[in-house]
Amino acid sequence: MNTVLIIDDDPDYRKLVSELLRRKGWQVIEAEDGDSGVDLARLHRPTVVLCDLLMPGGNGFQVCRAIRADENLRRTKIVISSGRQFESDRQSAFKAGADEYINKPIEPERFLLLLSRIAASTEDNEERRPPAVSISTGPARVKFWGVRGSIPTPGSTTVRYGGNTSCVEVRAEGQIIILDAGTGLRLLGNSLIAEFNGEPLDLTLLLTHTHWDHIQGLPFFMPVYKPQNHLRILGYEGARHGLEAVLAGQMESPFFPIGLREVPANIQIEELKVMDFNVGPVRVQAGFANHPGICVGYRLFTSEGSVAFFPDNEPFHESEPTSKVAGTPDPPARAFARSENRKMVEFLRGTDVLIMDSQYDTEEYKHHVGWGHGCINEVVDLAINAEVKHLYLFHHDPTHDDAKITQMTEFARKLAAERGSALLIDAAREGLTVELSALVKV
Repeated sequence: MNTVLIIDDDPDYRKLVSELLRRKGWQVIEAEDGDSGVDLARLHRPTVVLCDLLMPGGNGFQVCRAIRADENLRRTKIVISSGRQFESDRQSAFKAGADEYINKPIEPERFLLLLSRIAASTEDNEERRPPAVSISTGPARVKFWGVRGSIPTPGSTTVRYGGNTSCVEVRAEGQIIILDAGTGLRLLGNSLIAEFNGEPLDLTLLLTHTHWDHIQGLPFFMPVYKPQNHLRILGYEGARHGLEAVLAGQMESPFFPIGLREVPANIQIEELKVMDFNVGPVRVQAGFANHPGICVGYRLFTSEGSVAFFPDNEPFHESEPTSKVAGTPDPPARAFARSENRKMVEFLRGTDVLIMDSQYDTEEYKHHVGWGHGCINEVVDLAINAEVKHLYLFHHDPTHDDAKITQMTEFARKLAAERGSALLIDAAREGLTVELSALVKV
């Protein structure tokens, strides 16, 4: 049975709504102020909290923030209600963590439909969704849909490697896992719609961070406009307003005609706190990258091998000279850099497929130190030290044409050969598919 917690200081309103919902089979809990409402939410973990905006003992914004801060209440949906008509109140409620905002007085039929829809979207009621299509248990594979950094670069000089920004698809263990939501996500979405022909899809999107070139494909991802589909978006908080507010912001007017909360699909957004979790049978480890803001990379472990994805990362630099006096410890900055780079090597140790930011050549990097992106020499060294099997150069600079990327790839292979390494190196390109078991390009 679905449970609703009504938090409102108006006893007549609570009575009206309680009777309406009980007749429809809801279990109802009531609170007359925000503080006691939050306590009851923690005790009962309701399906939905219906909370008044203006009341004593904690207003609706404060209730939203308190509930969203409680990991045990992450499945609870919040509906803010108010007799005021200000759009600024509505937007502030969403930023505080509300799922819906309604105006008083309520219209009973629309109100009941709204709560039924919200309840059906919670994880506790996943059985109400049509079962997702069963993904073929074929070879685990990786497919590149967007490989460019910073900004899309369509044109005659980027035909071979592609001009769309960061997006990679991994299929393994019956899961479809998407790494980043750059403009390549549009192509992936169109392909999924054509492939599964209306069958329900259950997709997981892992975001490394919320810089524009890693999220700007989401508004154009066709599966979210189909009500039978479910998209779970996982990432780490990268702004003061939180992950959901950032993703919704790029789809607000005047930037986009359809809001994120208006799309028909069931979208679930989770801000991660743990660094080790599972997507179905696929184990995922996250590691922090050296890039402005909160930025991570992921390593996915499948039964046929592992894939690591670090689209934005700059190795730490040992800028202070090593002491020439025997027994004298290294300067602090050098010791810190060594420690951080060692952590990255161990994180990537034995990876089968490494997709790594290698945006600059040696000369270019001299002018971009501290920008948060990789130099190809250092990326090759990192892959060799971590005993990676196959390195894919990624996050191609928007100024690099096909000829430049080919030149950088050949240079990287030469570096590996000079070190006597068997490391395989390729440049990521749109449409390239890699099977993990044999590292066979299809």
